[in-house]
Amino acid sequence: MDYAPVKGCMVIRPYGYAIWENIQAELDPKFKATGHRNAYFPLFIPESFLRREAEHFEGFTPQAAWVTRGGGEELAEPLAVRPTSEAIIGSMYSKWIQSYRDLPVLINQWCNVVRWEKATRPFLRTSEFLWQEGHTCHRTEEEAEAETLTILEIYREFAEDFLAIPVIPGLKTESERFAGALRTYTIEALMSDGKALQAGTCHNLGQHFAKVFDITFLDSDGQLKHVWQSSWGVSTRLIGALVMVHGDDRGLVLPPRVAPVQVVIVPIPSEKEAESIAAAVASARAALAGPDGRGVRVEVDDRPEYTPGWKFNEWEMRGVPLRLEIGPRDVKAGQVVAVRRDTGEKLRLPAQTDALSSSVTDLLEEIQRTLFEKARAFREEHTSEASSVDEVQEVMETKRGFVRAPWCGSAECEAAVKERTGATIRCLPIAKDSSGRLSGEDAGSLVGEVDCVCCRQKARYLAYFARAY
Repeated sequence: MDYAPVKGCMVIRPYGYAIWENIQAELDPKFKATGHRNAYFPLFIPESFLRREAEHFEGFTPQAAWVTRGGGEELAEPLAVRPTSEAIIGSMYSKWIQSYRDLPVLINQWCNVVRWEKATRPFLRTSEFLWQEGHTCHRTEEEAEAETLTILEIYREFAEDFLAIPVIPGLKTESERFAGALRTYTIEALMSDGKALQAGTCHNLGQHFAKVFDITFLDSDGQLKHVWQSSWGVSTRLIGALVMVHGDDRGLVLPPRVAPVQVVIVPIPSEKEAESIAAAVASARAALAGPDGRGVRVEVDDRPEYTPGWKFNEWEMRGVPLRLEIGPRDVKAGQVVAVRRDTGEKLRLPAQTDALSSSVTDLLEEIQRTLFEKARAFREEHTSEASSVDEVQEVMETKRGFVRAPWCGSAECEAAVKERTGATIRCLPIAKDSSGRLSGEDAGSLVGEVDCVCCRQKARYLAYFARAY
């Protein structure tokens, strides 16, 4: 990325945008496989729409950007530049939904949003960012809850299997839930500096917005009822998470599944062997890319104006998972030299087409697994237990990371711990039920008599505390 002329905004350069495209390409089919379809809604939202839901309006007003003039004239009503789309989408759903036969409505959109942040960080918190936001309507609360947790599981699986980022799925506390929602679920990740990052959220909106925007349907029993809704989203914040979870002092370290370039081939020049090296490079590229170009994402760096050493550094900084070097000795030996970005390990692979393709594919999968296991091990090493606020504070000031601690459930104790330690409750963890699905029931519930970390009264929950971005 680069900093834009507008304060708090960023320009996503092609390599960074390619990461976002890969994120889209992975998530979009998952949404569609569960019945969701893409649509697009306006960027501008009338102020009156936001004001219809007081809690929602109050939650977003400090971050809203407003358009008050258009075409040189004062607007009759200010327009908010989309901070989120519940209001504008709710107004449309009230027109589209008439009967239970119209349900469920399962819509997602890929778009940009604007939240006028005072303190910004590239990718993590910017005034404008890219995301997807799903908005659904259902006949019952149970269906809306199931939808919310279905998407949460998609996010969890995507973060862990595709981005190699271990996450904790859980329920947000009342003070941390989305403005206007009934319940908010989250996936929480731990960055390499010991701070937590909210990597994605899913909201069971209940019937709040349905009542505000009069989204009703005639049910099969002849009764007019309000729908039950959900909304959910992840954003370009995930790119920031990739940088901070896997990066090192030499630059990016990208998991192969999300990397724009999975393998870079660097020829080692030799005037005498130029033709044979070029032929070997072309053969290796063809073997990896496949006949239809849908194999490994491979690039050849044969720029004559740069030395091999410069290229090695450049591609390491870009985080390409695997580098292949082919020089005159390698051609004679019928091999290529492979260098892993994650470990720096050098390997000699057979240059034969089938063998090379198989070896590289296996190596990329091994790198993907290794990065995930390394990140998970770091998280476990930086997850502590605490039974008092003093212990939470000690962890925050020395080790950082997650702290599991008992909590009574009161907002007063939650606020007291935050004021004393700077740590917030990231989530109340949830697990899978007997059917293998995430279940929000009994989130974070404790078994047995345990004292609250703050007030020393009986605790109801086991909560994950951390300082966060």
